[in-house]
Parts: sequence; structure tokens; C-alpha cells
Amino acid sequence: MVEPLVSIIIPVYNSEKYLTETINSAINQTWANKEIIIVDDGSTDNSLAIAKQFENDRVKILNQQNKGASAARNRGIAEAQGAYIQFLDADDLLSTDKIAAQLAVINGADNLVALCSTIHFKDTDNIYQMQVEREWYASDSNNTVDFLIKLYSNDLTFKGYGGMVQPNAWLTPKAIIDKAGWWNEQLTVDDDGEYFCRVLLAANGVKFSHEGINYYRKFDKLGSLSSQKTEQAYQSKLTASDLKYEYLKTRYDNEVLKKIFSRFYWEIGVAAFPQTIKISNIALKKAKEFGYNGPKYHAGKASNFLVKILGWRILRIISFIRYGF
Repeated sequence: MVEPLVSIIIPVYNSEKYLTETINSAINQTWANKEIIIVDDGSTDNSLAIAKQFENDRVKILNQQNKGASAARNRGIAEAQGAYIQFLDADDLLSTDKIAAQLAVINGADNLVALCSTIHFKDTDNIYQMQVEREWYASDSNNTVDFLIKLYSNDLTFKGYGGMVQPNAWLTPKAIIDKAGWWNEQLTVDDDGEYFCRVLLAANGVKFSHEGINYYRKFDKLGSLSSQKTEQAYQSKLTASDLKYEYLKTRYDNEVLKKIFSRFYWEIGVAAFPQTIKISNIALKKAKEFGYNGPKYHAGKASNFLVKILGWRILRIISFIRYGF
């Protein structure tokens, strides 16, 4: 039987420090039938030059003006010839058996997505000595709506669930991507959450592989979009939450959904204050309409004490003056 082709898509922007290691982790996959598509999104450092050192008939290098990671991933999808798609961020790593292990559990299906464990690591860590922490999703699921509800939950809704699944941990059939659509290029934060919500809703189930690991690099990401406190970032979070709620509201108990999403909206509203009052007010209004009744402010013991006296808005103003966010 012919092994299916897997397309590994690596969006790149100013990633010269880690790019060689990331590309090698793709090249070194034990799954032989693969293509690697590296999309440089207008880098201003040496990323493109580094990528071109690897260019051959199985490693394709594309270059475009800076449009964002979602646009780079979409460019990769457009070029991909594989039956399965592996996304890989330019500073992260995959264990050599990651793709092969996930293809083994999918077993030729084109209507199931595969998932594996993720190890969060820092530059100073020896990843080969780190142990996998078993997450609640470390088993198969034939109900992707239920999977999403558990993923979005916390102890206010369903105890023992919640967390995040980093995009590299998935292996997705191209047939599901064709059904779900491409990445939303209008989003800059939580674009992965919105995208994989659509992907899971287009799939018939999740197969978990106990072999293979996604290594997600954790470092000072103050310069990254995920930690920027900008109007664009807050608007993206708000829009992504709106979209995910719309996708799910006809497929699950709406009162439970409102409880889950009321927390999302409340957290956006608090975080956006006082920098972006308009977005903060919109998010807080939605949280109240959805009946939010959880904690007003998440901080240390001292701040939690002060919020009872001063209110969370005063504490947010103090934080903004002191730290700039």
C-alpha cells in the first residue's frame, strides 16, 4: 500500500534563532512520504536565507509580503499536495515519530483528526528528560462537540476540564480542511482556537496517539501577538469568541454554552480595560447578557483583597499605569 503524503506547513516570521532546529525536526520525521512547505511571511531577519539552505525537491520555500501567520498557513494549504496536513510553528519541535504515530491511529481515515501530547519547554530545558503530563483529552472521542465543550470549560462548568491544545499537536486530513475552510486572516489572536473549532466540527471524531510528542517552546513572548495588549488583539479575541459561539449554539445546550462564553467575554472585558474602553464595554455587556457570575478579577491574594475594596476597574487602571497593560 502506498503511504499517504503528509504536508508539513511551517509559517515563518523573524524566526532565525530557532528555524534550523524546527526544520530539522520536520525533515527527521520517520514518516518518509512527506513534503515540507516553508512560507516566509516577509521576515526582516535571516529567516528566509536560513530556510533556503534546506530547499530541495521535498522542501519548498515560499516568500510573501507580511500578511500574518494565518495568511502564511493558507498559502501553505494552497500549495499542499498531501492527504494530511501538519502545521508546525517556526520555533517549535516534533518528536521524530509524531506523524507516523498519528497516522497509525487514524488508520487511513479521512474524517478523523489525530491528537498527541504536548510538552511545554523553555530554551534551558532538556526536552528528552521531560515527562508527558496526562491531559483529560488523552483518549479517543467520537463526539467533537463534546470535546470542544470540555476544552472550553473550567471548574465553573465542568470540573477537571479546560486547558488548550496547541495547533502542532493535531494531524488533520486535507479532506477535513477542505470542509472546514481556511484560516481566518482577519484574526491575529485566538486564530488557532477559531480555526480548530471549525476543523473539529467538520470531523467525525478525535483519535489520540499515546506515541509522538509536540514540543511547544515557552519563552518571553512579550513581543508576540499572543501577549500584545493592543486594540487589534482584543478585537481579535472578541471576534473569535463570537464566531466559536455561533458555530456551537445550534449544536449544544445553549444555557451551558452561555455560561462558558460568559467567562470568555468577562475576561476579555477586564483585560481590555482601560486601554480599549469600547471593546471592554462590548465584551462586558455580552458577559452580563450571558449571565456571568464568576470571579470578577483573577490575580494574587493581595489584589483579590484590594478588588473587594477598590473594585476591579481601579486595579486595572493602576496596573495599566504601572506596567502599560
